[in-house]
Amino acid sequence: MNRGLFDLCGKMAMVTGASKGLGRAMAIGLAKAGVELALCGRNRDDLEKVRTETSKFGVRAEIYQMDVHKEVAIRKSVDSMIETFGRIDILVNNAGTNIRKPVIELSEEDWDTVLDTNLKGYFLVGKTVAPHMIRKKAGKVINISSIFGTVGMSNQLAYASSKGGVSQMTKVMAIEWAPHNINVNAIGPTYFETPMVAALRNDPERFRFINERTPMGRWGQPEELEGTLIFLASKASDFITGQTIYVDGGWTIW
Repeated sequence: MNRGLFDLCGKMAMVTGASKGLGRAMAIGLAKAGVELALCGRNRDDLEKVRTETSKFGVRAEIYQMDVHKEVAIRKSVDSMIETFGRIDILVNNAGTNIRKPVIELSEEDWDTVLDTNLKGYFLVGKTVAPHMIRKKAGKVINISSIFGTVGMSNQLAYASSKGGVSQMTKVMAIEWAPHNINVNAIGPTYFETPMVAALRNDPERFRFINERTPMGRWGQPEELEGTLIFLASKASDFITGQTIYVDGGWTIW
């Protein structure tokens, strides 16, 4: 096997929502692969903790306090990254949130909070980073979708709508940016053991349902995203674009 296909040493990645959960896990996974990091999020203290964790792997990591709702703030952060690192090779669009309510109880404010973060935020970050990748005729964009981008479940209207949008956004970005040698793909995780879903794990009935609904019979561990992430960030995926790869223990095969 040509191990160079997966070699990311010396590359630079911007990771949004890097302060916790899957964002933290993916930042650590990239650090293990030798990738320099721009860690983006709103909570500086949490980002500092992630920077400390990634420093164990000998890579440079810088912190950018950034709100993905605000284009001006995104542009300022990206300009600073370019000044510091000289480039952005990989973008991991991950910042996200969820509000679980039945449709008739979901407020307009709830809807806007989820869609502005999970969908508009990806659009704003993507459109800001892409010109820098276009100029150097290379780049990997990895959007984080979800199994709920393709399957339905009660109490997930805003989240499922946003993640379905992410999968479609990925296709359009892939078409437009392919002539510039930029690959745009998405990862669709299932339930992973992160703080975002702690309440669900502590609900015995819900915990049992998710285990039973998943062919592999368990929740995902955050580090189990690393393989797909490294694949999509590396030369190994150079002829793959516009796809959503589900890392879901088989959930979406039913």
